[in-house]
Amino acid sequence: MSAIETNRGYAVGGVHGVVAKVLAMLSAWNDTRVTRRELSRLSDRELDDIGLCRGDIERIARHY
Repeated sequence: MSAIETNRGYAVGGVHGVVAKVLAMLSAWNDTRVTRRELSRLSDRELDDIGLCRGDIERIARHY
C-alpha cells in the first residue's frame, strides 16, 4: 500500500500534487485488484505450472 508523504507542505505540490498522489494510489489499488482477479481465475494446475499456489496470490498481487 502506498504511504502519503506528510513531511512536505501542500504549497510545494499544491492541489496538483495531492491529486497526482490520489490518482497514483487509485492506480496501484486497481493494479492489485486486477492481478488478484486474474490469478484467482487460474486453475490449481495452471498456478502450479507457473510455480505458484493459491496462498501466493495475495502476496504476488500486493508486490506488483
